[in-house]
Amino acid sequence: MAIETREYPRYTVTAKAERALRNGHPWVYGAEITNMEGKAADGDLADVISQKGVYLGTGFVNSHSKILVRILSRNANDRFDEAFFRRRIAYALDYRQTVMMGEDFTCCRLIFGEADQLPGLTVDRFSDILVAQTLCLGMEQRKGMLFRLLVEELEKRSCKVRGLYERNDIALREKEGLEQGKGPFIMAGLEKELDGHVEICENGLYYDVDYCNGQKTGFFLDQKYNRQAVARLAKGRRVLDCFTHTGAFALNAARGGAEWVTAVDISAQAIQMTQANAARNGVENMDFQVADVFDLLEALCSAKERPYDFIILDPPAFTKSSATARSAFRGYKEINHRAMRLLPRGGYLATCSCSHFMKEDMFRQMLHEASFDANRTLRQIEARQQGPDHPILPDVPETDYLKFFLFQVI
Repeated sequence: MAIETREYPRYTVTAKAERALRNGHPWVYGAEITNMEGKAADGDLADVISQKGVYLGTGFVNSHSKILVRILSRNANDRFDEAFFRRRIAYALDYRQTVMMGEDFTCCRLIFGEADQLPGLTVDRFSDILVAQTLCLGMEQRKGMLFRLLVEELEKRSCKVRGLYERNDIALREKEGLEQGKGPFIMAGLEKELDGHVEICENGLYYDVDYCNGQKTGFFLDQKYNRQAVARLAKGRRVLDCFTHTGAFALNAARGGAEWVTAVDISAQAIQMTQANAARNGVENMDFQVADVFDLLEALCSAKERPYDFIILDPPAFTKSSATARSAFRGYKEINHRAMRLLPRGGYLATCSCSHFMKEDMFRQMLHEASFDANRTLRQIEARQQGPDHPILPDVPETDYLKFFLFQVI
């Protein structure tokens, strides 16, 4: 790709936007622009400056989005050529190789958007298959170059890539003026025909990942180390894994020495995947139920039996906007209240939220109210977050989304 000139349109922002940018946030909203010197075409770059003309950063412009500019760099000397993007990708891969500890690098998130200074781009690695989502027009226009550089940088690290599949079947693309869709990305050296399945190994357990039709990109990589934490507590316990999806928490508990594990999901397809993954790993101390978790927990409480002494709650996001956060609060409270009522004294609870909009203080307040209503006292064992391959930028709260707690009922 040709070297891009440094002569970009200049967008002046409000004092409020300047403070946010100086504090590290990478987004500029359309309402925060007070003046334009020149106008960038959608997907092109523009410099962002303060009211006093001080350079604040350069980013991708998209007039179709509420986020008018997504900051790509804060260095006025950067040239946005292939060498620039290769450096960004290399930094991201080097970081994963360090924090994911060697062979675990075969199964992790390689690129996490703004947290890797590659706004709107997500890439997961499942063995020799890459799965990508592109939520930024500027990245969409450059993805051919980006994917080629990513494959080249992986090959430098002796990481074979057989195919790259795009999972752009996500409504957020429409807010960027982008069409939804999915399918293999055609590039020299990669397979054009992909069957949609690949086997991965995480925490010593093997899974079949359906990267064409599974949720998100096919497997929730962010809970890897939280699953290890569950396995450490599971020995000798009877475990109920709610919202099991592909059975990852359930299988980690079983492999950790649980006496018995029940995996529950409302989706029959999810339970079939869990059964297949259990068979794949030779795990036999499990049973499987297709059920609504809310109804199942209430029925178990009404029966006044306590068949489980370890309950895992890993629900889907109950809210995807701040407007519905209070409604989500009630949903989280209800399932946690029922789980706490069901657990005996000395039992264990793993509970989490994967919604950025359910802030940690709200989640803690929900747990406090649920335990009070259930007449239970909780002893916190651990408070955890997403794995380090989903890095958090302290000044970008959107990158900090997963709350995971382990408690004992006392």
